[in-house]
Amino acid sequence: MDALFDLLHPDCVFLSPVVHTPQEGRDITYAYLRAANKALSEDFRYVREVVQDNHAILEFTVMVDGIFVNGVDMITFENDQIVEFKVMVRPLKAVNAVWKQMGEMLERQKSA
Repeated sequence: MDALFDLLHPDCVFLSPVVHTPQEGRDITYAYLRAANKALSEDFRYVREVVQDNHAILEFTVMVDGIFVNGVDMITFENDQIVEFKVMVRPLKAVNAVWKQMGEMLERQKSA
């Protein structure tokens, strides 16, 4: 995961399906991605990948609290660094389950 930190541009923007405002900066983006890796890693799988120019769209699936989650990571690169990381999730039950898991993991990270 530490290699990911170096891939993130210092001004990277993270767009979450459950946070209404863009999260700006490498540190906060890294915190969200680290929390997602810990909270959703059990059976997380990328199932489709579309790459064009400096954009990548990665479709993923994962089970969260018995709920099937289908989502996409939309990543924009500049000069070999990630400048934007947008996550979209469906269905609504999945959004709520991810919100709960991520909230708990982010709180644990703050306490550590």
